[in-house]
Amino acid sequence: MSESLRVEQREVWVGGLSRSQLLGSLSSHGIHLNAYAEALLASESFDDRVARPIVVTELTVAELGLANGAPLSRIFWAAEQQGLSLCPVDTGPYLRLALHEQTTSSNPLMSSGYAPEGSLTIASAPISDDDEYPKGFYLRVVDRQAWLRGYRCDNEHQWSRDDRFVFRDGPA
Repeated sequence: MSESLRVEQREVWVGGLSRSQLLGSLSSHGIHLNAYAEALLASESFDDRVARPIVVTELTVAELGLANGAPLSRIFWAAEQQGLSLCPVDTGPYLRLALHEQTTSSNPLMSSGYAPEGSLTIASAPISDDDEYPKGFYLRVVDRQAWLRGYRCDNEHQWSRDDRFVFRDGPA
């Protein structure tokens, strides 16, 4: 992947807290959760994971070479072709804790069927294939309030060329 496309790259420590410690840390930092984020955090995927640093890269769908947008499967494939991989499922909450600067959304609407302006979607493998179960996390700031939100979509959902994703830099 060309360095010129690396919009934002950072190292973040992921894991190391029990589920209750992670929820407590999110709460003590004033981070809001929606019901989908709470459902994801209730998954055993968040039990006793060892702390490890990962480097993440933030890109738009267009910067992945998908100028007309694409469904998740195509976005994930394009990222892999550029040397990126999916983030561990527990990246979202830890990145939310580490990310102190994020563009505040000018649109306060919380649920709209598309990625909200200013949001960062964490590219991770879904915990479940069930379209009714949340697929993953996204980070958003609304009215100066940091949010960790879960989202749902089916395999046909078309993401916009301007939607921003966070991938793990390099192979998993």
